[in-house]
Amino acid sequence: MEKFTQLTGVAAPLDMINVDTDMVIPKQFLKTIGRTGLGPSLFFEMRYLDDGSENPDFVLNKPQYRDAKILIAGDNFGCGSSREHAPWALLDFGITCVIAPSFADIFYNNCFKNGILPITLPRQDVEKLLDDAERGANATLTIDLEAQTIRGPDGGEISFDVEEFKKHCLLNGLDDIALTMENEAKIADFEKGHKNAQPWLAG
Repeated sequence: MEKFTQLTGVAAPLDMINVDTDMVIPKQFLKTIGRTGLGPSLFFEMRYLDDGSENPDFVLNKPQYRDAKILIAGDNFGCGSSREHAPWALLDFGITCVIAPSFADIFYNNCFKNGILPITLPRQDVEKLLDDAERGANATLTIDLEAQTIRGPDGGEISFDVEEFKKHCLLNGLDDIALTMENEAKIADFEKGHKNAQPWLAG
């Protein structure tokens, strides 16, 4: 998992409430266990028309948002089923930060485990960022995880809260496996002691 320290990029406005994980990545794309290749299917039913062509009205298909790194969304983002493919698809598209007034708990936690920073803000702050995002590529946001700030295109700053442990994991690029491997020496010592105490288990 890549480290998340500071991010500067275009923010795409998706001012919709209750965007569930089936909207983020529909069920027909869940057959893979790979974390890559899901970007083209992100928001599939909103991004594409029935004939397979792009929907020109969908925000991520507009020229100014095609390279968006940040998504500004509405309440209860990521609700529905607990599919980990949802953050995988966002990450594969290039989005590494989602800002919303609230998130579904499982999606929120899955984001941290996959290198995405979900930021919860009061609705009035999200409204300000949505206004900034409407300016397209001419207005970028800078997310500083260490300082826990969002700097807008006009220099204004908004502070956000994040759990210290989750912050540590993102800053250091630690997913669940990497966290376990931090204790590799202790695990090895335990296994050695366990085998010495019960040698018949060593085979």
